[in-house]
Amino acid sequence: MRVLWICNIMLPLVAEHLKLEASNKEGWLTGLGNTILRHQKENGIELGVCFPAGEELAEFDRTLQAPETEAKIHAFGFCEDVHRAEAYDEKTEKRLREIIQKFSPDLIHCFGTEYPHTLAAVRAFGNRGRTLIGIQGLCSIYARYFRADLPDHVWRRTTFRDRVKQDDLRRQYEKYVQRGVYEIEAVQGAGHITGRTKWDKKYTEEWNPRAEYHFMNETLRSNFYGGRWQEENCKKYSIFLSQGDYPIKGLHYMLRAVPEILEKYPEAEIYVAGNSIIKSAAEKGINGLKGKLKLESYGKYILQLMKETGTLHKVHFLGRLDAEQMKQQYLKSHVFVCPSSIENSPNSVGEAMLLGMPVVCAEVGGVADIFANGVDGLLYPAGDVKRLAEAVKIMFAGGERVRAYGESARVHAGRTHDARKNYERLMEIYGEIVKD
Repeated sequence: MRVLWICNIMLPLVAEHLKLEASNKEGWLTGLGNTILRHQKENGIELGVCFPAGEELAEFDRTLQAPETEAKIHAFGFCEDVHRAEAYDEKTEKRLREIIQKFSPDLIHCFGTEYPHTLAAVRAFGNRGRTLIGIQGLCSIYARYFRADLPDHVWRRTTFRDRVKQDDLRRQYEKYVQRGVYEIEAVQGAGHITGRTKWDKKYTEEWNPRAEYHFMNETLRSNFYGGRWQEENCKKYSIFLSQGDYPIKGLHYMLRAVPEILEKYPEAEIYVAGNSIIKSAAEKGINGLKGKLKLESYGKYILQLMKETGTLHKVHFLGRLDAEQMKQQYLKSHVFVCPSSIENSPNSVGEAMLLGMPVVCAEVGGVADIFANGVDGLLYPAGDVKRLAEAVKIMFAGGERVRAYGESARVHAGRTHDARKNYERLMEIYGEIVKD
């Protein structure tokens, strides 16, 4: 069986071949791909992977030797500007048609709907019955929650940086809306969908009731399957967020909850991984003119909240972390918080659960399908900063109740993210599609 993956990133195997820095995103793809390649003799899959690239790798076409196995993988590049995901490029569709004609897949598997290349692949392949789309997030639904309760003056404000970049919050929202248009058309053109929550099943069935929905859980990054959080080894009263650079991720909710937390735990500090929303301003001097000119509206609001809550010295932006750095940050943090305005089932929550750490999460999207409130940790109503603060304080207090949360979460996540079972399920899905 020849299977062509349409990916959002260049797989590390390809990056290593080209001596390029590998992406830290979607690390589970590597684990899944390696498992397929290791078991190639039994599964009979000849795997091809496509990845978005700049002009210099738009025609990339190599057969590569997979490490630690005799299997080979076919790698293809296509041109796409992932920083302008709201723009559909006919050249992408043309290139994917060339790749499909050359590789001649029995089925294509598109990972995610966030980028227009998924729609381009669906159009280029033109075989609904052999097209599988795996749902990650859903841009068209995320757009509804993009504002995330931001005050009107923040939402409508256009900073100097926003004018120069032509990228204020309302334009960012409009880009999500446009990405959602492509997303829905892609889903409507597929005969098969994989998803993992009642939330993504609901929307994809609304968009395409004719498609067959296949339930399949996510496999997480391999290094998270070992190690365990221990309270005695963590930095007491530290809060960890995996992202915070745009409104959906809810950093502003966390900052608004901080004063109540500090009343009882004045030592509390917040650590935020990923791109820093105030990085450019911080580099130029937060209170200086150059620093202010670098701020976008959301960054300006975050900085304002930090000043109002007296947390300028308590919020630490860690930058991009690789998988091992992320794992170590989970292990040394006291509680993991996911304050998003919308999610499907966030892998960051799954990673924290696998490590058995205290988790507080907004009850949004499909979160409740992977995380049992009051059993694996604490859910709170999205946007309710008082309930968020209360949940964090419960976790800080520790005790048998919190230890039980961590143990339950670890066991639950072990079942949900069982790499072997998820691989076997994918093989079943591929077999069903080709048989049909």
